[in-house]
Amino acid sequence: MYPMTSKLAPGSAQQLPKSSTDQTPLMDSKLAPGGSLQPLIKSSDQNQIASTMLAPAPGSAAQQQLIKSDQITPIGSTNLALAPAPGSAEQQQLIKTDHNPISGMFPPAAPGSTLQQQLMTKSDQITQMALSKLAPAASAQQLIKRDRGSMFMASDESVMMKQIQATHSPDGFEIDVRPILHIVEDILKRATMNVDPILLGTTNQAGAVAMLDALSHTIDRISCEIAYKCLGGGDGHATTVSLFNFLSSFSWDAKLVLTLAAFALNYGEFWLLAQIYSSNQLAKSMAILKQLPVIMEHSGPLKPRFDALNNLIKAMLDVTRCIVEFKELPSIYITPDVPALVTAISTIPTAVYWTIRSVIACAAQITSLTSMGHEYTGSTTEAWELSTFAHKINNMHDHLKKQLAICYQLIEDKRNVEAYESLRRIFEMIHIDNMKVLKSLIYAKDDLQPLLDGASKRRVNLDVLRRRNVLLLISGLDISNEELSILEQIYNESRIHATRMDTLYEVVWIPIVDRSVQWTDPMQKQFENLQSTMPWYSMHHPSLIDRAVIRFIKEVWHFRNKPILVVLDPQGRVVSPNAIHMMWIWGSNAFPFTSMREEALWKEETWRLELLVNGIDPTILTWIREGKYIFLYGGDDIEWIRKFTSTAKYVAQAARIPIEMVYVGKSSKREQVRKVTATITAEKLSYCWQDLTMVWFFWTRLESMLFSKIQLGRVDDHDPMMQEIKKLLSYDKSNGGWAVLSKGSYVVINGHGSTMLPTLLEYEPIWKEHVPVKGFDDSITEHHNMLHGATHPCCRFEFPSTAGRIPENMKCPECLRIMEKHFTFVCCHDDSPINALY
Repeated sequence: MYPMTSKLAPGSAQQLPKSSTDQTPLMDSKLAPGGSLQPLIKSSDQNQIASTMLAPAPGSAAQQQLIKSDQITPIGSTNLALAPAPGSAEQQQLIKTDHNPISGMFPPAAPGSTLQQQLMTKSDQITQMALSKLAPAASAQQLIKRDRGSMFMASDESVMMKQIQATHSPDGFEIDVRPILHIVEDILKRATMNVDPILLGTTNQAGAVAMLDALSHTIDRISCEIAYKCLGGGDGHATTVSLFNFLSSFSWDAKLVLTLAAFALNYGEFWLLAQIYSSNQLAKSMAILKQLPVIMEHSGPLKPRFDALNNLIKAMLDVTRCIVEFKELPSIYITPDVPALVTAISTIPTAVYWTIRSVIACAAQITSLTSMGHEYTGSTTEAWELSTFAHKINNMHDHLKKQLAICYQLIEDKRNVEAYESLRRIFEMIHIDNMKVLKSLIYAKDDLQPLLDGASKRRVNLDVLRRRNVLLLISGLDISNEELSILEQIYNESRIHATRMDTLYEVVWIPIVDRSVQWTDPMQKQFENLQSTMPWYSMHHPSLIDRAVIRFIKEVWHFRNKPILVVLDPQGRVVSPNAIHMMWIWGSNAFPFTSMREEALWKEETWRLELLVNGIDPTILTWIREGKYIFLYGGDDIEWIRKFTSTAKYVAQAARIPIEMVYVGKSSKREQVRKVTATITAEKLSYCWQDLTMVWFFWTRLESMLFSKIQLGRVDDHDPMMQEIKKLLSYDKSNGGWAVLSKGSYVVINGHGSTMLPTLLEYEPIWKEHVPVKGFDDSITEHHNMLHGATHPCCRFEFPSTAGRIPENMKCPECLRIMEKHFTFVCCHDDSPINALY
């Protein structure tokens, strides 16, 4: 078998002169700048070809020595088995012959002469070698051994890479290699013994057709070059350099993809025949020529070699994809001076070299296999060599992948900044409707339906929100069932009592999750559970929300962790940065939930008991209508509660006034409140709320009153009502109890436990005698104010870090001084998620 000839485009080949100085086959050549072919093998290398063609007879001792030999033979050396002696007439005649490389190697002789008989004997040997599978296999093995030797002898890789860099002379013509790479990936992924159709998709080949029209000849040339070198036993490094010379005008990524495409031609043909020869007669005949049926029958022992090839091919594809991705980086975001890109560019030539070198090693393995069939098992050293190549390429891929990740992060950061600034500009503009705003916030594309309708549980488009009042409920996945329950009540009430379409509003849940945390199945389940309970619209999935939107929500709308309710009017304008406070306080009466409406509602309010308990417990509202004296009290000190309730009952009985008491707990220490409630119920100390959701809502509304004033910038106004609300919140954070006494709707006293209990205890000895003259209300108020003037308990407010808007400073509700600011770490040992929201 003689090494194959070159496959050239019509008209591109030049007739080589058959002279005494050049018997070199055309294939071992490179394309010169002018398009002509230059011989790469000098006349001194003909001996090596002769040594291949005049190999020892099959089964001879010389042949066995050649197979077992692990010697690395330099290019141009001689290893003649049956060659004529140097200087003999036979050798001179061989050099001068101008005939076919096989038949023309022998001079004509007279019939029957001794010389003719000798030549016939040698011709028989050559014919036997041409039909034998041994000669090409030995040559392929020789390439593997030489490649291994040169790999280890290249002690100074920098010198080698200078040689490779010297071949690089791009002509500036850019090639989009991505379509070709897709086809190559598809071929190499399917070119295996067991193809998993689940892992393989369809490949879009249309984009590669035009590109292949211009490059198919180049790919064929590379394929033939590799095949010839594998058959001829050339040195791996030398073959790689010859390919780099041929591809000198191409960019690094193009060199790599074109070489892989050339390899995929032969490798894909091998596995295509292996996969279909049993069902296709044409494939079967071709497979027999390549001994594939025999190879497949004995595929078991060859599996480790195929596995090593697959691992190396996977490594080559991985690093190729990475290099192509570097080429595709947008220059508008990544400039050449970016350190990560500089580092990668310095590494890419080395990665391209070793990948092309590995392509040649893989091709040599396949050539050896098809030449010798299943009898070729290779050596352990050869398998180790494939693993060494794979390890080397994987290391370079890991390095490049890290630099690529840095580049992608830089691109993402710059794009997020652009998107964030664009979003800010959108909210500053005037719009006809709300669609542009909603698309920029929720989902900008039209390729899917981003919302889930809570009523029908079907996905819908953003058009359902066009020119509607939209309330964006923004929260994490830890929003409590209590919050959702109260919101649902208010939402449903507004649906029932709405009389006109323009009074309706739509709610959309925007779930905010930390993108740096991997999305898990428990998180997905938690999200779906929350979504299933909501009667309004919600995002189909949190991943649809852009990072720039999350930044905008946090920085502009001050979202931390507590739920907020941003209100957009039908034109997409923000009319309230957070309406959840007014919704907690006034419910659907706060519609259309604008900041103007919030201010108007505050102007209508007065300091009365309904403000504290409205919408929570109808029993208390009944007591108010009946004009009873009502004590609201709280705290978690059960001893103080026992003394306070018993004393209050005694004073009411002595003063002959109707009195009711209700325990409202604390804003924190949920489990402690539960125990206190159980004790109050068991000992019948007073009325209390068994449902802790009512306790939660009472304190949530009270805190919302403070946050509402902060949001409006009125927290330190000289507003007596706000001072009283701040006192209650301060009492809750201090030690001991507290109480609010009202007569019907009118609030008589709002005091800390350190003054309220002593006031009641001193009824008999001190202020009882004033009741007939001044009345009960004035008498208890005067005495409490006297005690309060002598005792000033510290006031304190706690703002969780998850609160959206925290004031820079606050005035004390008692003395009106600026309060000191402290950072406090608190743990109340409550596992309930509600406690985190108090």
